[in-house]
Amino acid sequence: MVFPELSGNKWRKLRYNLEEAVSSGHRQIISFGGAFSNHIHALAHAGSKIGLKTIGVIRGEELADQPLNPTLQQAASLGMQLVFVSRKEYDLKSDPGWIAALQDRWGKSYVLPEGGNNDLAVRGCAEILGPESARYSHIAVAVGTGGTLSGLLQGSHTTDQKILGFWALKGMNSAEEVRIFGSSTQGVLFDQYHWGGYAKFQPELIEWINRFYQVTQVPLDPIYTGKVLFGIEDLARKGWFSPKDRILVIHTGGLQGNAGFNQRCVQQKLPTLTYEI
Repeated sequence: MVFPELSGNKWRKLRYNLEEAVSSGHRQIISFGGAFSNHIHALAHAGSKIGLKTIGVIRGEELADQPLNPTLQQAASLGMQLVFVSRKEYDLKSDPGWIAALQDRWGKSYVLPEGGNNDLAVRGCAEILGPESARYSHIAVAVGTGGTLSGLLQGSHTTDQKILGFWALKGMNSAEEVRIFGSSTQGVLFDQYHWGGYAKFQPELIEWINRFYQVTQVPLDPIYTGKVLFGIEDLARKGWFSPKDRILVIHTGGLQGNAGFNQRCVQQKLPTLTYEI
């Protein structure tokens, strides 16, 4: 079952981690994310549904003295304890010593990496693709931490498919590519559609997303899937695909962040999305 509040890939990444947390006797989960993190938002919902306390370590200590954006407001309303740390501290999110200090402060916790990305998340994302997906020549998805992409590579039902990954981050290097793709020959990465980096954009992208919604009634987010579909259209226009190709795009959710995104755009006098949830 995919819950409305855990849209896109979020439930897939959380499912087996939640089962592991409960079966190992943990009563709370600590995880990490930015101020507009879809993962943090989804974890708060999941924790409230199954009775697990959740603690979100949020990048940016200055946010502690500012009004919460819609994403963090919802997480807090669902019972998540928000802990704001400096960017320097946040960079220690994988350091065993720092994690141990967090557990000393907050108590025994199941520690979930940033974005929920670990082997259990990859296992869950592999289940996105059912046997019917074999009829597609290409499967496309946004790439952040790489867990969903890795899952699609594992879950593909035919070696003839190409799994297309569109970076949402700028400057990803070959070491990252090797970490995600392993020995797979199915993966193709595109790094020219990040629009300047994670959560970066230009008015052209927002205007394109709005036109896409007007034509299709399919809502997109500007951080992940909006960039993927813009890239797909651009590649098609340039002849990258053949007429017989069938493309499946995985919508990874994130629509809850559109409200906060629009708030920032209004403040900066930039175009806003015509769709919010």
